[in-house]
Amino acid sequence: MPDPMTVASGISAAGALVSAWQLRRRALRAEAEIELLQAELAAERHAASHDPLTGLPNRRAFYRLAAALLTDAAGKPLVAIVLDLDDFKLVNDRYGHAAGDQVLVSVAQRLSTFAGDNLVARLGGDEFAGLLASPTVDRRWIEHATRRLCEALAAPIPLGARTVQVTASVGLAPVHCPTQLTDALCRADAAMYQAKSVGAARRPRQLVDSPQLAEC
Repeated sequence: MPDPMTVASGISAAGALVSAWQLRRRALRAEAEIELLQAELAAERHAASHDPLTGLPNRRAFYRLAAALLTDAAGKPLVAIVLDLDDFKLVNDRYGHAAGDQVLVSVAQRLSTFAGDNLVARLGGDEFAGLLASPTVDRRWIEHATRRLCEALAAPIPLGARTVQVTASVGLAPVHCPTQLTDALCRADAAMYQAKSVGAARRPRQLVDSPQLAEC
């Protein structure tokens, strides 16, 4: 006949194992729920600070990040950049908004490539901005950087069976401290609109498009 104490001890041990297993399951479930909540919170924060189409920081995030960069710049030359696509409405009118979105994504990618590790953002519509570190802020460097960026943005963009070429008006202005950010962006914006008005007199105001050649 089994010893009652042995049976009771076995039952107690089995109960302890079951309780430990249940506690472990609850702990794992709680950890999974916490991880899910953290992921949802991170996604909400990202969505609140980034443009859903291009993935770039939005206007609010740009000003916050730019101010932080200027605070940590320690006197290093930085240049504010503002750009706006020329006659972007023609893309939407001729090819539809899906094509327009594709153009904006391509422009965002090219701007990011040009800027490297520097801050770039989509302010809204077809307007973008950035804050670029530079070796100098003299006029020659700014003109060279503007020309290089315009050339990069003007490269043909594939749209299905054809390509489309759009141009951008770009303005740059040096900025040295957080308190100058708004002023620098205003000067860059003014330079951009000046470039747009000059460009309007030099080029036909129409979209340049051509069939896309199939690759061999």
